[in-house]
Amino acid sequence: MLEFAALTGLEPAGEVRRYLWTDAFAVCNFLELFRVTANPFFLEEALRLVDQVHQTLGRHRDDDTRTGWISGLKDEEAERHPTRGGLRIGKELSERRGDERPDERKEWDRDGQYYHYLTKWMHALRRVAAATGDERYTRWGVELAETVHARFCYDPEWGGARRIYWKMSIDLSRPLVPSMGMHDPLDGLVSYCELQEAARSYGLDLLKPEAAELVAICRGQRWETDDPLGIGGLLWDAGRIIQLMIKGAFPEPGFLDRVLQAAIAGLEMFEEAGMLRHPAVFRLPFRELGLGIGLKGLPALLDRTAEHPDLFDRNGLVAARLNALLGFLPMAERIDDFWMDGTNSRARTWSDHREINMVMLATSLAPETFLLV
Repeated sequence: MLEFAALTGLEPAGEVRRYLWTDAFAVCNFLELFRVTANPFFLEEALRLVDQVHQTLGRHRDDDTRTGWISGLKDEEAERHPTRGGLRIGKELSERRGDERPDERKEWDRDGQYYHYLTKWMHALRRVAAATGDERYTRWGVELAETVHARFCYDPEWGGARRIYWKMSIDLSRPLVPSMGMHDPLDGLVSYCELQEAARSYGLDLLKPEAAELVAICRGQRWETDDPLGIGGLLWDAGRIIQLMIKGAFPEPGFLDRVLQAAIAGLEMFEEAGMLRHPAVFRLPFRELGLGIGLKGLPALLDRTAEHPDLFDRNGLVAARLNALLGFLPMAERIDDFWMDGTNSRARTWSDHREINMVMLATSLAPETFLLV
């Protein structure tokens, strides 16, 4: 994490390179280091990183004709509400112009706003609030959720349930990729519920209509995938759902079994494909590490559900699902060991995505803060 801080201009101060997904995990990693060591330096790093993300990704790009905060707020007001306009991804290239034809391959390198990155930042802000007791971070997470939901969610022309754009422009005025991510509604719902539960401790009742809309979207979705990062995301969400249910803060308990079933099916497909037997050049570290992070949370989930049999185990299904998932736990150690091998980390699949890979490896080695609600 110290190497990451130096590479991206966080510590010591240098050329600033912020990327929202990576930074969300990095915030949780610094908080975990603070929790384990009690060294205030790591808490300061987490807070410095949050501020740098807001100051960088909450503003227009240096190569943009537009200037200032993407929310359109004046500096003093924007400092108080840094997430009101959403946050840029931090991609290398500027966003596609409105009169420019879409190029699917090039779009991966273009800036804009991703829904699934924004939900990760909501979670990171909530973890900072929990670590510091400062409610501003929860408020910023709620304001981000309110803005993002209002702009990303829409009614399709052909009717039916609302949908969520996968990617929008920097100013949230137009979709850049109109398709919906497979797990975006689920991840959004869990993130909103996490923020709701935190806001209630301050006497506030927020995000109810937004959460209700995502419940409706989730009811019509299937979540099975053989993508390791997607499976990892299902396991992260299952863990948060369990913790929220214990707190009485999740509106659809029946979703838990669906998520666990989808994770089991995905792991069976992933194992059958034999991807972990391939050499490093054919593997994407951060996607595999995402799976490892989710797997490492399983023992704690089994313990939590066993402590609340009235909530989780009237028919024994939850314990059965979790025990089935635990059979895949050795995969997590295999993934960590593979990417900690100096030979494998010299592959281009590591070096081409160095910062996201190193941060997610750090999370996999010490995942507790990231996995908490």
